[in-house]
Amino acid sequence: MHPSAEIPREYWVRVAGDVSENTLEALRHGIELDDGFARFDDIMPLQALHEDDSQYNRYFSVTLKEGRNREVRRLWEAVGCQVSRLKRIRFGNVTLPKDLAQGRYRLLTPGETNALLEPIRPKKGPARTPGPR
Repeated sequence: MHPSAEIPREYWVRVAGDVSENTLEALRHGIELDDGFARFDDIMPLQALHEDDSQYNRYFSVTLKEGRNREVRRLWEAVGCQVSRLKRIRFGNVTLPKDLAQGRYRLLTPGETNALLEPIRPKKGPARTPGPR
């Protein structure tokens, strides 16, 4: 869907190395990338999956509404961080099942389809009158 629909996309991200609060603030406020300004709408730290992993990696849930080409990775790289794992977990109101293997799919329910289409449906109101020709 076109970014103008502003449908939130949520990702789980594993970032190699340490991430300071200043880095997170920069990502929240926005950074100029080569194709324009970008920012995360939300960033939440997550717990490491394994105790010994926490000294090398940091985990985050990030949300944005654009989804330009490799935007999540490019934002992290712009602040000097390396993304070592990236997984989309939600698109709009549709949360992807944890057991859905890479390359697999499932059909959307009618409710999920309606929720995804709602932002792009024409608004109800008076019909537009055509202007003079």
